[in-house]
Amino acid sequence: MSDYGGYELHEIEHTHMIDVISNLPDCILHHILSFMPTKEVVKTSILSTRWKNLWASVPNIDFDDALLYASEVDGRHPPEVTSFVNFVERVLRLRDASNIEKFRLSCRVCFNASQIHSWIYDAIMHNVQELDLCLLAEDPSVIPRSMFDSKSLVSLKIEMNCVVELPSRISFPRLKILHLSLVTLSNDDSTEKLFSGCPVLEELVLLDCEWMNLKNIAISSSTLKSLSIDDLPYFGPLDDPSGCKIKIDAANLTFLKYIGYLSNEIFLDDVSSLVKAFIHIPNPKERQKEVVCRTVEMLKGLRYVESLRVSNSTLESLICADNWLDHFPVFPNMRNLVLTMEIQNHTVGVLMDLLNLCPNLQSIRLSEGLERCMRLGENHLIWSTIPVCMSNCLKTVTFKNFRANDSEICFVKCVLKYARVLERMEIRCCKSQLRDLKKQRELRKELETIARSSAACVVKLS
Repeated sequence: MSDYGGYELHEIEHTHMIDVISNLPDCILHHILSFMPTKEVVKTSILSTRWKNLWASVPNIDFDDALLYASEVDGRHPPEVTSFVNFVERVLRLRDASNIEKFRLSCRVCFNASQIHSWIYDAIMHNVQELDLCLLAEDPSVIPRSMFDSKSLVSLKIEMNCVVELPSRISFPRLKILHLSLVTLSNDDSTEKLFSGCPVLEELVLLDCEWMNLKNIAISSSTLKSLSIDDLPYFGPLDDPSGCKIKIDAANLTFLKYIGYLSNEIFLDDVSSLVKAFIHIPNPKERQKEVVCRTVEMLKGLRYVESLRVSNSTLESLICADNWLDHFPVFPNMRNLVLTMEIQNHTVGVLMDLLNLCPNLQSIRLSEGLERCMRLGENHLIWSTIPVCMSNCLKTVTFKNFRANDSEICFVKCVLKYARVLERMEIRCCKSQLRDLKKQRELRKELETIARSSAACVVKLS
């Protein structure tokens, strides 16, 4: 057995015990093997004659050179790389003609572009359905051009820190899932061809992709259901304030996630079927006015969303927007609102203003509670106008990271006072509060004495 962890095939003795598993049909054995690492699957060939060739038709293949990371010294490939390469070559050479369902290839130490190219090509020739590539090599030639004309691919995931050279013809007639990570998109035309070449695409993820070569892109799809764009650069906001204009036209989109500084301008042309959205836009000091305007425009495009997760920094953008409340639409379909970061002194008023635009809201979740230094009393200005949703529709409130300070107790009191149809308020204490059993008992007694306008409301403390 090699130092790499058993990539070389070897013989072992076996007993004459009754082998129930070996009597199972191939399809069930293949299913069992699909949950095992490929190098362990290959080892089963020495169990018995029944298992000798079974591994050669297993539907899932996973090659990962992660175990080699710690072995590379002085920029030279260690001997184990050869063992890994030989193992991959042998597995693919001895495989039968059956189709591959899932093929995952992670190469962060092995840099031979021609070898990696041939491995991917082999998977394509076996009509692979799900292809997952994580390649550190910066040579775009590792990707076979034939991959972009695959009739079998249903899922394609590429993590590769370089320009992906797209051919003139792109056709993925069955592709439903496309994930691109760290990829540099070369130009407008080829990128448009990539998206338009996926006529049945349902899920698109663009993670830390480089848009610097692009100016105008349309993501237009009547089948797209889920879109995630993570556009945060590694070292703060991008220097180029213009960025790319990204138009999203997806009438059947149900989930949208955006994380980024809006260095690229997002236009939500038609997302009328949107059910869930998560928006996190840091509020940088640079380009603040531009980011604020783009944030307002994005939130306007989400007017039909049913469930919205939004960060406190996104709310901060609304503070800087002039008369944003006068130009903002009502969110008639919104039923659930989740605040993913703690609410601060200067954003609690914006939160109440936002609630005024959600007349049918039924659920609020404060994931991180209120900031420690907040000064919130029952006579605070935010309680001068109670949002319609709070008094008429609000049914559940979840308050996490609860510290039981005066401001948080006041917030709970006022919600219980004004929420006439509230059914449940769940309060989850912070770690320090949980460790102090005496304080917990005192808090529980205090919550029990708070008056509430909804007789059906249950307050749960945990």
